[in-house]
Amino acid sequence: MVIGRRPCGGGHNFSTLNNFKDIISSPTPTLVDFYADWCGPCKMQTPILEELSRRAKGKVKVIKVDVDRNRDASIRYGVRTIPTLMLFQRGEVVWRHIGVAPLDELEQVVNYHDKIRGSAA
Repeated sequence: MVIGRRPCGGGHNFSTLNNFKDIISSPTPTLVDFYADWCGPCKMQTPILEELSRRAKGKVKVIKVDVDRNRDASIRYGVRTIPTLMLFQRGEVVWRHIGVAPLDELEQVVNYHDKIRGSAA
């Protein structure tokens, strides 16, 4: 899981929106957690994402994006409520969830998109 400078703390701070686009354009699906340090539900989501990252290693990249430090990405993708989770595949949003998402739902989404990616290869 890529979460920035400190574990379970601040997420990526992208110098440009292009840096963010480079990361989400990967052929490997990228799950993005738009969050803020002051957000209680966001803090509840972090250990769930850490477990998902362990269980789905190689199937998905998981990154956290601090909406306070990355306003351009938040605006570009219409993030108005946090936490907002988005799964990107080759730069396109293929799934979106607002609020805390349970581990079993995240695993189902990742497995579904991994099967699609495998059949398209």
